[in-house]
Amino acid sequence: MDGPARIPLLSLILGYCAMLPFAIGALAAWLLAGAAAPATDLVVLWGGAILAFLAGVRRGLSFRTDGGPTAAQIGMTLWLFILGLSALALPSRTVALVLLLAGYASLMPLDPWAARRGEVPLFFEHLRPVQMTIPVFSLAGLLILMLWSRPA
Repeated sequence: MDGPARIPLLSLILGYCAMLPFAIGALAAWLLAGAAAPATDLVVLWGGAILAFLAGVRRGLSFRTDGGPTAAQIGMTLWLFILGLSALALPSRTVALVLLLAGYASLMPLDPWAARRGEVPLFFEHLRPVQMTIPVFSLAGLLILMLWSRPA
């Protein structure tokens, strides 16, 4: 896919602003007494919505692929959408966090790979691994907090 290898400023701003609710929610859960459950619920809601959005981004980009969408593009679209929707639909916060963690962590290696294959803009190779550290660490922190604070 054509485009600059350098990350456009607007993509940096919007990309990182969309990750801030993960960090804010995780910090709130860890630092504010009694805030863990509502903060986690909001992070799961945000995380599922953003993962479904990223599935749509991937599908939209596939329309621009020469020769039509690749199996990898369709597979990644479905992977992200199913994880995001499942996280929103399942009643277990723990399972939702695990699903979201899998989705965001998968973007760290798979988006650079897709950029090298021409399936996403070239700048994804440099943006996604760093950008996705925010939700990955935030979701992992929430998961640890939930497992650690669970009554024995």
